[in-house]
Amino acid sequence: MPARASLHQPEAQGGLVGGMAAARTDRVLLMSALNVTPDSFSDGGHYFDPAIAIARAHQMIAEGADILDIGGESTRPGSAEISAEEELARLRPVLKAVLPAIAVPMSIDTYKAATADAALQAGATIVNDVWGFTRDPDIARAAADHGAACVVGHWEPDLVDEPDARILPRMLDFFRRQVDMSLAAGIGASRITLDPGIGFGKTPAQNLVILHRLAEICALGFPVLVGASRKRFIGEITGRAPLDRLAGTLSAHMMAVANGAAAIRAHDVAAHHDALRVMRAVQTQTMPEQAKG
Repeated sequence: MPARASLHQPEAQGGLVGGMAAARTDRVLLMSALNVTPDSFSDGGHYFDPAIAIARAHQMIAEGADILDIGGESTRPGSAEISAEEELARLRPVLKAVLPAIAVPMSIDTYKAATADAALQAGATIVNDVWGFTRDPDIARAAADHGAACVVGHWEPDLVDEPDARILPRMLDFFRRQVDMSLAAGIGASRITLDPGIGFGKTPAQNLVILHRLAEICALGFPVLVGASRKRFIGEITGRAPLDRLAGTLSAHMMAVANGAAAIRAHDVAAHHDALRVMRAVQTQTMPEQAKG
């Protein structure tokens, strides 16, 4: 594997995206999750109307999002797959309105090459594939052709049958294979971020193992993005419904940061922005400039 890539050391072409972090400091990045879908598990239908989604995109950026991640197909268990054409029909009005007006990078949350290609042509700079380029291998080539940054998510069949002690070795093998495939497709090593796929085909116990042992994934040498926002395992621990899982989400995400995560994907941007600022202030024993009296 290559030496550790960094979200914060962009290569000449723009690093992990002219996107994930050109000219950023070494702080943890905050990716906001915007679902332009009628059926996502936690906010399905809330932002399906393009006008409402556009307003929410601008609100997330105002609240402190470093990256705007937008998706047009739900990945919740039991959700129906849709075509790339339908996915793009949901996304195009938002992409057209938001991309010219924002200064932060936009990520496209999709596993389809056609959707990724269209979004990248429109101006997105990151491809976030929860299936880690296994559902549509052409997506890696589309990302490479555009010089995009990539988030390689972990999601495999039959994970729930894997003994908890084996989940990390299996994930590490998966990431090694998919990184090799990404490099072969022409994606630069410094443009690759790994996502352990919290909640994607995994049991609650497996999610806890992954968060506890996150440093083993970080040791592969790539930045790691964690998205535990409002996930079912938090509900099973706390007994709370998806929209009431903010406290549990913050706890899971701050543990992920403590264990090496370089970026967090969340629905509740303002709360995460504050939590990350406080955590960094404690870690560095330094008050943020604007907070100094």
